[in-house]
Amino acid sequence: MRPLHAIGLKVTSVAIFMIMAALIKAATQEVPAGQAVFFRSFCALPIVVGFLWHQGQLRDGLKTSFPLGHLWRGLVGTSAMITGFTSLALLPLPEASAIGYAAPILTVIFAALFLGEPIRLFRMTAVGLGLAGVLIVTIPNFTAAGATAALALGAAFGLISATLRAVAIVTVRALVRTETTSSIVFYFSTISAILGFLTLPVGLLFPQWQWVVPGWQTAAYMVAAGLAGGVAQLLVTTSYRHAEMAVLAPFDYASMVFAVLFGFWFFGELPTVYTWIGTPAVIAAGMLIIYRERQLGLQSQKAAQTGKQPLV
Repeated sequence: MRPLHAIGLKVTSVAIFMIMAALIKAATQEVPAGQAVFFRSFCALPIVVGFLWHQGQLRDGLKTSFPLGHLWRGLVGTSAMITGFTSLALLPLPEASAIGYAAPILTVIFAALFLGEPIRLFRMTAVGLGLAGVLIVTIPNFTAAGATAALALGAAFGLISATLRAVAIVTVRALVRTETTSSIVFYFSTISAILGFLTLPVGLLFPQWQWVVPGWQTAAYMVAAGLAGGVAQLLVTTSYRHAEMAVLAPFDYASMVFAVLFGFWFFGELPTVYTWIGTPAVIAAGMLIIYRERQLGLQSQKAAQTGKQPLV
C-alpha cells in the first residue's frame, strides 16, 4: 500500500476529468451531446485497450457471464453522459459539478431499493443533508431572478444525469460480484461509443440532435476530451491498487476546486451564492457517507473475526 502515491494519482485524475468536462463544455457549444459522447468514448478506447493489454487482461479479463448487465450499464451510463454533457453546455461549470454530487447521495437510496443494502438513521440523515444541498444549488435556476429557460433546462438535465449515474453505480456494484474490472471498463467504453454513434441517424428526425461538421478547434476539443477521459480512467484505476477506496473517495470532491478554477479561467464563470451555500452541504453529506462506509467496513472485519453481526 502506497497511500500518498495513490492520493497523488487520484487528485491528478480528478483534475484531468475536470479538464475533460471543460473541453466537452466548449465542444457542446457547437456539436450536439450525442456527437460529443461518441468522440469522448471512441477516442478513449485505444487508451483503455492499451492499458488492458499492458496489464495482460485483454483476453481473459474480458470474459463475461453477465452480458445483459453490461448492456444495461452501458445504456444507463451513456444516457447519464448525454444528459450530463447537455447540462454542461447550459450551466456554469461549478454549478453543473455541484449538481453532479447528487449521484453518490442517490446511490445510497438506490442500493437500498435494488440491492437490499440496509439504510438506517445515520445514512438517511446524510442523504437528507445532501439532497437539501442539491436543492439549494438547483432550485434558483427555476425560480430566482435572472433564471432563464436555458438554466432551468440545464439544471433539469443535471439532476437527470445524477440520477442515471446513481443507477449506473448500483449496476456496477452488482456487476463486480461476477465480472472483472477490465470487462466493466472495456464494455462500457465500447457500448457508449456505439450508442453515441447511433445518435447520428436520430439527428435526421430531431434537428437539435443533428451532427455537424465541427471546426478544427471543436474537433480537437472532442478528441482531447476522449484522450483525457481515457488517461484519467487509467490513473484512477491505478490509484485504487495502492490505497483503500475509503482513503481515496473524499478526494473526488477536489473536483469543485478545479471546476471553480477552470470555469473562471476558460469561461469567465463564477459560482453563484446558492452554489457556495449548497455545495458544502452536499460535500459534507458525501463525507459522512464515506465515513460510515469505512466504519461499517471495519465492523465487518471484526465480525468476520468474532462471528458477530456488524451494526448498520
